[in-house]
Amino acid sequence: MVRVTNAPAARRRHKKFLKMAKGYRGARSTTYRIAKETVIRGLVYAFRDRKVRKRDFRSLWIVRISAAARLNGLSYSRFMNGLKRAEVNLNRKILADIAIKDETAFAELAKVARDAV
Repeated sequence: MVRVTNAPAARRRHKKFLKMAKGYRGARSTTYRIAKETVIRGLVYAFRDRKVRKRDFRSLWIVRISAAARLNGLSYSRFMNGLKRAEVNLNRKILADIAIKDETAFAELAKVARDAV
């Protein structure tokens, strides 16, 4: 009976991981076992950090809105509450962009929020 190996499939598997490990230093890019561990860990971090990036940006927007609101004599929570009561439906990303690029428009929004509170 002929001896059967799994060489073609194993080679494909190994090449796939070694290709993904391109650019890593030392054995991480040349040794299959170490490259596989490193690549899998990297993929786990990538998956996790796609979620973390969204949190980071939201907190950045909140910091920017808070700073601009304080320049207009409001706290962040009072500013957001005032906008909600005045039925101004702008998300934090847009508000942070307005706070940086157009201070007069943000001052108008702060005035609207102050009047609604």
